[in-house]
Amino acid sequence: MSIPPRPEIRDLKPARHGGPDRAELKSWGFEPADVLDFSVCTNPYPLPPGVRKATGTAVINRYPDSTSTELREALAGKLEIPVENILVGSGTTELIRLIALTYFGPNDKVLIPQPTYGEYEVACKIMGAEMLRQVAGAEDNFSLKVAETVDLIRQRRPKAIFLCQPNNPTGQYFTKEEVEAILDASPDTLLVLDEAYIAFVDDAWASLDLIQRDNVIILRSMTKDYGLTGLRLGYLVAGEEILSHLRRVCPPWNVNIAAQKAGIAALAQNEYLRRCQKKVEEAKRYLVAGLESLGFTLVPSRANFFLVRVGNAAGFRAALLKQGIMVRDCASFGLPEYVRIAPRTMPECRKLIAAIRSLK
Repeated sequence: MSIPPRPEIRDLKPARHGGPDRAELKSWGFEPADVLDFSVCTNPYPLPPGVRKATGTAVINRYPDSTSTELREALAGKLEIPVENILVGSGTTELIRLIALTYFGPNDKVLIPQPTYGEYEVACKIMGAEMLRQVAGAEDNFSLKVAETVDLIRQRRPKAIFLCQPNNPTGQYFTKEEVEAILDASPDTLLVLDEAYIAFVDDAWASLDLIQRDNVIILRSMTKDYGLTGLRLGYLVAGEEILSHLRRVCPPWNVNIAAQKAGIAALAQNEYLRRCQKKVEEAKRYLVAGLESLGFTLVPSRANFFLVRVGNAAGFRAALLKQGIMVRDCASFGLPEYVRIAPRTMPECRKLIAAIRSLK
């Protein structure tokens, strides 16, 4: 007789993500290295100088620093905030679950605007929290009506709200005034502002001052902007009281030594991000122009990725995969007519447009 898990776990379904599935690729006769992957929204350019050398110096027969002190100090200098306001994690998804574990319980209400990143819902379900959903529609280019968000918060008083900024997969970006209006709606609601893709937003407004409100957590990713995807590295910024609660729950040694070393080395490269941002924006403009010239409808996006309406997303993805190219089928976001595309290098982007032209 098997021992059953908690009721919340019994019917839990994992969130779907972009990126290669080795078993799927093998069935198509591909290895991951053979595929051009436009389904993940990470920096497509080579790692910052010094990262590989730094990871090679990692002492792997000892425990890593459990609080990632040197990396937090490097982040504090970069962000110009106290080191006490930073917690490092093994990617932002670990930190999302850490927040849920620390703050949510059965029947707590959590507002999750839709469509958005699936791991927010998974983290809530693990803890038995009740989800409130506000759905943004295609007629508004999936832009959230913030006045309705404010009314919903005032009426239902959720324990927390997740805002993906810019939103994955739609690329919508909230203004400072919109975020402050959401915060003003309830000082007792925890706002988790997920800025995993903020490095690719032109003229992004400064958000870190929001942590002075004592009910804000800001998530950032180093896997997206610095291309450290395989190492898993992210961090959050919050007030000291929130950090004190999260640290009690955070597992010891949650960030491996190679990831810590890589993060420190990446932050030392001051011009790396600026150069990559410029090239990614150029590639995005090329893709947008190319797809529009082929007659596709695109959703305006402030992020490095964007949605394309293709009709049958699963079929469109499969047709490209036959040619060794991956895009993100957005059915798991509730958008079965859309794919999400993120730019790669210009030569790779030209191959994508050529492949899609051949399908048309």
